[in-house]
Amino acid sequence: HVQLAESGGGLVQAGGSLSLSCLASGKTWTIGGMAWYRQAPGKEREMVARITRGRIPKDYLDSVTGRFTISRDNDKNTIGLQMNSLRPEDTTVYYCSASDQGLDYWGQGTRVNVSA
Repeated sequence: HVQLAESGGGLVQAGGSLSLSCLASGKTWTIGGMAWYRQAPGKEREMVARITRGRIPKDYLDSVTGRFTISRDNDKNTIGLQMNSLRPEDTTVYYCSASDQGLDYWGQGTRVNVSA
């Protein structure tokens, strides 16, 4: 199994920046793609960005393109999400996910609050 632990959420003013991190542990050597998702209350979970095992970023959500950057360090079993120019509508819980041989794993989430 794979365990995922997010960190780095918090409160920031609009226009500010936050950096999220997700640490994978357990059976990490077969993890393929990883991704950041977010889910606001009453809404479906949406993918913010994903990154391949080869560290190629893909599929940024339109609303975050140019503001957020996903990264990956396979030696440290981490992915990151650098979030710049944050907006109040970015406020929600952010989740890390990992795909491993057909199974998807999720972290517990980290909350981001952006004040106007």
